[in-house]
Amino acid sequence: MGIAITGIGSYIPEGVAPNKTFENHHFLNEDGSEFQHNNEVIIEKFKAITGISERRYIKDKITTSDIAFYAAEKAIEDAKLDRETLDYIIVAHNYGDVKYGSQQSDTVPSIASRVKHMLKIKNPYCVGYDVLFGCPGWVEGMIQANAFIKSGIAKRCLVIGAEALSRVVDQHDRDSMIYSDGAGATIVENTSKDSGILSHKSATFAYDEAHFIYFGESNNQEITDARRYIKMYGRKIYNFALSNVPEAMKNCLDESGATINDLKKVFIHQANEKMDEAIIKRFYKLYNKEAPEHVMPMSINKLGNSSVATVPTLYDMVVKKQLDNHRVNKGDIIMFASVGAGMNINAITYRV
Repeated sequence: MGIAITGIGSYIPEGVAPNKTFENHHFLNEDGSEFQHNNEVIIEKFKAITGISERRYIKDKITTSDIAFYAAEKAIEDAKLDRETLDYIIVAHNYGDVKYGSQQSDTVPSIASRVKHMLKIKNPYCVGYDVLFGCPGWVEGMIQANAFIKSGIAKRCLVIGAEALSRVVDQHDRDSMIYSDGAGATIVENTSKDSGILSHKSATFAYDEAHFIYFGESNNQEITDARRYIKMYGRKIYNFALSNVPEAMKNCLDESGATINDLKKVFIHQANEKMDEAIIKRFYKLYNKEAPEHVMPMSINKLGNSSVATVPTLYDMVVKKQLDNHRVNKGDIIMFASVGAGMNINAITYRV
């Protein structure tokens, strides 16, 4: 018996924005001052650090709830289930529905209620709610679904991670090149198979770290409207992640009963290629091991950082054999892990 993923689906937007898209942007420092380097150098350094060469953006006419619905439909189809039998719809996001050109986020009704409406589910006891947990939101939604099913109050949950970060970026901030859009969804239920969630670990660091990622004004001091944009202290986040994520991952793996030698893949939030590589290296170092060459699938180079959507979309790609050199097989021990605004960290040890 295990609480496992029985269906998975994702939505990768059609709009491709290569790095050259930003060649004519007017990037400024936080205080509004000019950079010493031209955009060609800025973009080159950005690519070297983050690994991102392009990212995906949604079309103007759709929103976060739309792409959450698209991913949900695919997960339901993959699981071959009657959608009326869903007990919970848990949607992880951070910014709600921001329509193209709008200055305001729309979160009423919840994204989960909107998805349920679009799925045309009539059952009133299929409960929908949203999770605001930074980039680790989908992983946390999985942990909550596991708790619901384990306690007996639910049998089957739909967990979605969806975000349209292109709607909340400051075009004058070079960090805007990191962010992208996407959605991933999973059906989680009790199965008779020897697979599923073996252990999980979550943590919130808010004493000094709560505002490492925040909503702030444009770097362009001449813009005086009330709109706010996603902002972050990149160096602080990098140091925080390297200091705390590997240990949380180790605690999660140790509680599962599996060993580091059992671990086949780590699906980590696609935040920054250099940071993710450093996290994995430190994680294995805690066991006095070198990280295996293909243990960490990466999609950030082509898809960018879509926040809550990076882990489920990455897992979907590997499950469906869409990523070179990466496969998961029945019985494999894998890990999902994430870090993000809050500052929140979480991890799941999972048997495929």
